[in-house]
Amino acid sequence: MAINPQTRLTPAEYLAFERAQTDAKHEYIGGEILAMAGASREHNRIVSNVMGMLYNQLRGRPCDHYSGDMRVKIPATGLYTYPDIIALCDEPHFEDDAFDTLLNPSVIIEVLSDTTEAYDRGAKFDHYRSIESLQIYVLIAQDKPQIELFQRQANNWLLSIAKRLDASIRLEAIDCELLLIDVYERVF
Repeated sequence: MAINPQTRLTPAEYLAFERAQTDAKHEYIGGEILAMAGASREHNRIVSNVMGMLYNQLRGRPCDHYSGDMRVKIPATGLYTYPDIIALCDEPHFEDDAFDTLLNPSVIIEVLSDTTEAYDRGAKFDHYRSIESLQIYVLIAQDKPQIELFQRQANNWLLSIAKRLDASIRLEAIDCELLLIDVYERVF
């Protein structure tokens, strides 16, 4: 839902507004601020499980991973958004000295829901594809064991799908592996 859709904000005005928030997050595109909905129990469990797996695999390496509280700006389109999980093994680049808006993710992971699935697969992925540093985009279903991995291949994106709890996906850009049985622990 747009907040004051008649008022167009600049990116600086959006950032000031967003940084003043204590209990809500908002996307920003084309001058409009859009409220983000809360997440289900299953969504939160999946995010926690994946964050734990990444923590264990990235520990001691010069890599970062962030949950849904790290904002990402897509410079080519001007979208500011909060992916569910972000990871990178390069030096992080931020928009400014607040260090809360990342510009160069290598991996973005979104957990799908009924209300976000079409957006995550469509317009949002269109925005994400314009990020030069992005190598992997992952979509995780929360209603069934299924993970879709899109990996950048020159000018194309190669899709791999894992659908069984005994399967895994490899996140080459950060040298990590996600086992579906662990991703979905206590979800099914």
